[in-house]
Amino acid sequence: MSNPIYLALDVPQLNDGIDLVNKVKGHVGGIKLGLEFFCAHGAHGVHMIGQLGLPIFLDLKLHDIPNTVAGAMQAIHVLEPAIVTVHAGGGRAMMEDAKAAAGENTRVVAVTMLTSMDERDLARTGIEGSAHDQVMRLAQLANDAGLDGIVCSGQEVKAVHDQWRDGFFVVPGLRPAGSAVGDQKRVVTPRQARDHGASVLVIGRPISRADDPARAARDIEATL
Repeated sequence: MSNPIYLALDVPQLNDGIDLVNKVKGHVGGIKLGLEFFCAHGAHGVHMIGQLGLPIFLDLKLHDIPNTVAGAMQAIHVLEPAIVTVHAGGGRAMMEDAKAAAGENTRVVAVTMLTSMDERDLARTGIEGSAHDQVMRLAQLANDAGLDGIVCSGQEVKAVHDQWRDGFFVVPGLRPAGSAVGDQKRVVTPRQARDHGASVLVIGRPISRADDPARAARDIEATL
């Protein structure tokens, strides 16, 4: 992938999203559309962004019984996403069915542990041990289920890459050096994540909320 940066496009107005993509599309490799975008704009919004010519990462984090997740994957075939997420916590059968139902050209990746969570948050859900151990367990489960890869923080991607050499690794929660961390807890810079094996770098606010989004995207691209 020549440019691994995917812009996280979570905007309340579709026209604003289209304008932003047009500003930065020469400096990003794709667009990530998450729950906020999908709930606000639906399949029509995805189609409109897709017409701008960049690959679409549909970050829906599907998590339900296997049959329901498979049905959801079939329903989004028409949108032709390059990447779709499911939650690894849904289990092996759910992930297997999601992959089987996905389009031929769609990578299915499993969310391991949200980058807004740390080990105290994990303990409150009843899971003991480190964030690293939890990510490694779920990465192995995703691999066993035949998925293309996982979503993890930049703090775990090197270890996962060492274990799963041909995996596809999406790393969100990235912040360029010196930028605000916000609601993220396990962050690294885009360059660190790329050096440690990340296939896709998901970057939102450092670009979308910059005074000059195109320059911000260009500056991050230059660090890679």
